Amino acid sequence: MSKLSIALGTYGHVAPLRDGTVRPEGFELEFVELEGPIIGAFRKMVRNLEFDICELAITTYLSAKEYHKAFTAIPVFPARAFPHRAIVVNREQGVAAPKDLEGKRVGVRAYTVTTGVWARAVLAETYGVDLDKVTWVISDEEHVKECVLPENVEYLPGADLGAMLEAGELAGGIGIYQGSSPAIEPLIKDRSEVERALVEETGIYPINHTLVIKDSLIEQHPALAASLYRAFVAAKHPFLERIASGTELNDEERELSARRSYVGDDPMPYGIEANRPTLEAIIRQAHAQKILSRQVAVEEMFVAGSQS
Repeated sequence: MSKLSIALGTYGHVAPLRDGTVRPEGFELEFVELEGPIIGAFRKMVRNLEFDICELAITTYLSAKEYHKAFTAIPVFPARAFPHRAIVVNREQGVAAPKDLEGKRVGVRAYTVTTGVWARAVLAETYGVDLDKVTWVISDEEHVKECVLPENVEYLPGADLGAMLEAGELAGGIGIYQGSSPAIEPLIKDRSEVERALVEETGIYPINHTLVIKDSLIEQHPALAASLYRAFVAAKHPFLERIASGTELNDEERELSARRSYVGDDPMPYGIEANRPTLEAIIRQAHAQKILSRQVAVEEMFVAGSQS
């Protein structure tokens, strides 16, 4: 039996994989213990192929494939989040509506960070913001070092974007603010209604992370991708039963349970077809935001036959 290293977050829907209750047929998973959140694994995987299997931000993955990194995803999506609540503005900078961000500076940790890509997608596709008319101010390197940034990206290494937002040097920010200044407020006020409408009207339910496998292992073990996919599906069953019952849920799980009224009984759907509108949207926006040089087909993103 082949032993494979895996970097994966500690979610309820993967717990049976972590405790060994569920195992991929023919393979043993050796979980890597990380210091801090799973994001710490992303750069290690992209730059050094440090793990056999790794959870990875989906836009980091698209950027990595643009530069031919040697891993490929299976259609397992361990993390999802709506980006609306991450968008804040300094109300003293004349931003009353999303279109008011045009001509202004908006901070985000890195240009290809998934929450930022999804937030810009919402601004463009829901509110008609011309993203090319916004200056995107970033403070960190992209995970994919080779990534070429658009001309309207301003890189300020190590900058405190939250402080810049409070000072009015930025008109808005995406996922950068943890302070309490009364001048900083959400851009989108009716977030719950807007999030529900996004799903019901477009079928888009934002995916933040996917799961990638080293290409060398896919070649060496043709059954690996499908075996791993089946294991993730099986591991999710106890979680789905638990959130349906509503007992012993943490805050994140309660939020997922509440979404079932508009995303369906499974708030963490895997597979291509169940997620096609979402996958098409992230590809479309990655291309529009100059992260991808072309719009790849959804099937190109994943190991062929991984759902069999």
